[in-house]
Amino acid sequence: MKKHYTLSEASEILGKSKETLRRWDRKGKLPAVREPMSNYRVYKGEQIEMFKEYNSVEIDKNITNYCKADREYKSIELFAGAGGLAIGLERAGIECTVLNEIDKWACATLKKNKPDWEVLEGSITDFCFKKYKGKIDVVTGGFPCQAFSYAGKKLGLEDARGTLFYEFARVVKEVQPLICVGENVKGLLRHNGGKTLSGMISILDEIGYNIVPVQILKAINYKVPQKRERLILIGVRKGVNIEYKYPKPFSKVYNLEDALKKGDLFDSDVPQSKGSNYPEHKKKVLDLVPPGGYWRDLPVEIQKTYMGKSYYLGGGKTGMARRIAWNEPCLTLTCSPAQKQTERCHPEETRPLTIREYARVQTFPDEWEFEGSISNQYKQIGNAVPCNLAEEIGYSLVSFLNAYYKESNPS
Repeated sequence: MKKHYTLSEASEILGKSKETLRRWDRKGKLPAVREPMSNYRVYKGEQIEMFKEYNSVEIDKNITNYCKADREYKSIELFAGAGGLAIGLERAGIECTVLNEIDKWACATLKKNKPDWEVLEGSITDFCFKKYKGKIDVVTGGFPCQAFSYAGKKLGLEDARGTLFYEFARVVKEVQPLICVGENVKGLLRHNGGKTLSGMISILDEIGYNIVPVQILKAINYKVPQKRERLILIGVRKGVNIEYKYPKPFSKVYNLEDALKKGDLFDSDVPQSKGSNYPEHKKKVLDLVPPGGYWRDLPVEIQKTYMGKSYYLGGGKTGMARRIAWNEPCLTLTCSPAQKQTERCHPEETRPLTIREYARVQTFPDEWEFEGSISNQYKQIGNAVPCNLAEEIGYSLVSFLNAYYKESNPS
């Protein structure tokens, strides 16, 4: 246990926003102390441990989300990337009928690993999906977060033209699935003051879908050894009276050792593979960082040199000069493990995580191969939905679809 935690670290450990912790500090619920030089909030290690113990949420240790599909279910996946979401849904019993992706190397990855998948390579704007109407149960898509131009109080489909969410909604309208699933970064909740998300909800309502209350799913609660959070946006076709329920979280949290070594998650140690390297000046700095540490664990003069102007700004910046420990989940993977603000250093060796280590953290199977340059492979993996999280979402969709078809065909 560390002696002190920054506001950012406490936020990460407790799963609460920084603003919530600031409010708790003001009200005395979880009081912070101030660093003498910077006046930043810090928390004593024993405070955090006690708070975790007495305020933890009880989760049923015997739960399962597994649900066997009663029939063949089919999906269309948009913005498919390297296939993390599709892998998980297929494990759960939802067959990918067609996938669309614009990045040529991600398409090459999909085609290499699943030659039977129909992959539409190119911009989504070039494809019409009307022929799939009545044949698809689920449309999914991890569309980018883009602001809309607001013409009035209620946003309509045409108002979103030019954005990729418009294309997602267009395909949903063309296909008319029973349920649609959008996934995005947690920041979508507050993007453009919340207007972007409310606009999306308004558009899906206009095209005939009721919105399930939006949730942020934490990957660590779904057999993923990574502190990754994804916003899930679910639309159920109007007239369908089956309630969709999000997958239940598990109590066990996996760490980096579970990802890279033989155990419950994988039946062998991580395979050897290529990866990026740090330049020599960065390697000398990271050599001084202990497992689980980051820039604040460096000598003060090195902190100032390495951080530059950022040293004098607020915030914990816990991803900078960060070495992951074996006994903790990995920080959220980004498109590059070696950039200054997103270091993901190996626990024992002073190097970034390799391609296969990156893939393990995202729970890709070892046999899933990635095409393109090393940097392109990192990008594909970093942008993916973790396969195990996708599988649990898949079971929740199967449960919904089973209930729908059972009600529709009671015999």
